[in-house]
Amino acid sequence: MNLRIGTSEIGGTFYTQALALKNILKNVRSLPPVAIIESTAGASIENALRLEAGELDLAFISAPWVSAAKKGVAPFATSLDLKTVAPMNLGPNFFVARADSDLHMVRDLRGRRLAIGLPTSGMTPHAEAVLQALGIGDNDITKVHVGFAEGARRLISGEVDAQYQRPIPNEVMTDLCRKTPVRVLRFDPHEIDAALQAIPCDQPVTMKAGALPGLDEDISQLGVLNLLVAHRRAEDEIVRLVVEAILGKAATLAETLPLFADLPELLATTALQRCASLEFDGVTLHPGAARAYAAAGYINRP
Repeated sequence: MNLRIGTSEIGGTFYTQALALKNILKNVRSLPPVAIIESTAGASIENALRLEAGELDLAFISAPWVSAAKKGVAPFATSLDLKTVAPMNLGPNFFVARADSDLHMVRDLRGRRLAIGLPTSGMTPHAEAVLQALGIGDNDITKVHVGFAEGARRLISGEVDAQYQRPIPNEVMTDLCRKTPVRVLRFDPHEIDAALQAIPCDQPVTMKAGALPGLDEDISQLGVLNLLVAHRRAEDEIVRLVVEAILGKAATLAETLPLFADLPELLATTALQRCASLEFDGVTLHPGAARAYAAAGYINRP
């Protein structure tokens, strides 16, 4: 028997994080061996459905899709009994163009070709919600539904004008920056506010100068909270042990992988807020996770 963790496609943010997580979980004697299960059709939504079907034990899912799954709203036909386990990272999903283009702001995408992601990807409707919040409708933009690697290839070749990208560092974005200079598209402050109204689970974040080649100053973006999630049926003791390992090795994860760089800070905020960031829109902590957080002093209940 394995502990099956749903991730993204190979080389994706979730897949890369899961590899680092596997390295700390393999040292927890009472846990079964970890099996990393890559996504084939779009990470967050596919992972939620596979948790419901009993094909996964844990999965990486972005907060908006945990909320949608719990509510049973599109793209989910019914409510899924998902429970939160731990924060994984808070990173920007962002629009990127070639540096030699005339695109500078997200609103400049009107009338352009955008590699927006696979139709089944959770990031695709997320991007659509951001664009709609800025008044860019389906008829205002040409959406090209391809995966991240293919989207980057088309951006380099000029087949698309921009691409919707996921939290960095990721292999596709790193490779893209090696092959062509890029520019991160910006938001005006009121546009950030409008998008946050449309996607309440998002949070404002800052992309730091130097995060990408050519990014020479801090810029404001929309941040997505990515979570480790379980179905209610997951064994309490297994989930408790996973959370204990994450709490105990957060600094190690941060040192090992830049995608986990903000994990200690996220956990500090989680403790300060008494795990409020992990319980939202009717979604609650898995009982096994609650036991681990209570033992660590984050919350008072067992």
